[in-house]
Amino acid sequence: MLRAASRSFLCRRAGTRARTLATAAGEATGLSYSLSEEQAGIQDLARKFTREHIVPVAAEYDRSMAYPWPVIKAAHEVGLLNTHIPEAYGGPGLGLFECALISEELAYGCTGIQTAMEANGLAEAPVIIAGSEETKKKYLGRMTEEPLVAAYCVTEPSAGSDVAAIKTRAEKKGDKWIINGSKMWITNSGHANWFFVLAKTDNSAKPAQSLTGFVVEANTPGIILGKKEINMGQRCSDTRMVTFEDVEVPEENVLGKPGDGFKIAMKAFDITRPLIASAAVGLSQRALEEAVKYAQERKTMGVPIIQHQAVAFMLADMAIQVEASRGLVWKAAWAKDAGLQN
Repeated sequence: MLRAASRSFLCRRAGTRARTLATAAGEATGLSYSLSEEQAGIQDLARKFTREHIVPVAAEYDRSMAYPWPVIKAAHEVGLLNTHIPEAYGGPGLGLFECALISEELAYGCTGIQTAMEANGLAEAPVIIAGSEETKKKYLGRMTEEPLVAAYCVTEPSAGSDVAAIKTRAEKKGDKWIINGSKMWITNSGHANWFFVLAKTDNSAKPAQSLTGFVVEANTPGIILGKKEINMGQRCSDTRMVTFEDVEVPEENVLGKPGDGFKIAMKAFDITRPLIASAAVGLSQRALEEAVKYAQERKTMGVPIIQHQAVAFMLADMAIQVEASRGLVWKAAWAKDAGLQN
């Protein structure tokens, strides 16, 4: 049922990029807070998938910390994985707004599972932005052909949000690049088929021009995986240190030109950071609904506590914050799809 519905809704997206709130910049037809038919269908697909495949197993995955391969495979089958990938490489080519709808629904069920799924989009974004046609066909194409995961290797033990401060190095030797260094808190790294790796290639250049992005096959000799880290609330997500010791990468796996890495990484964040926010909205919506449910069941002084004004006010404030957060996420995703600078 879900598979048939997914094919219907996602195929109808072909050739169109339906928008919410307004059409593309310069073509606004007026403010609207309703989803298009296609967007509502995508949201409903993700919502049903979450209720059927994630909610029933989320607690067990958090307890066991097992990687949620069965859920990821089911998501791939119905088209809820790799949603950024353009149609030319086998993906649905959804806009960021539609991806935000999906991300919120998945995170409602479990942010650990949602993170494992959405990390694919983070790794794929630099390839979509700067990969050659051959690289896109090779690495994006394989992601749509079978259920695989990839990882985005940027953060380091001493460099997180300060991307320009990374220390991992790549040196050109003949027709290959040799990567040495360590990355930290890398999602999906224990199961990845390939990595996007950001490394310093020119110590003499300005920080924003000293980095280069590479696609690295996960089975390349010299890659060492660290222990699985335990993440609060996301214990089934696979997060590890990844060390590169004299890892050889062919020239054709450079994304863009040497020195373009910082710019590519920042453009990738433009695509993926709003989806972190949409996942937070999904988690918040779940917390609100669980709080309301408890307030309706718990009784004091002979009545459910939801009838006490102090509790009702707390729930009302929660609902306001969730709705306001959703509106900000929708606006950010719409602005990116419309090509607006922020």
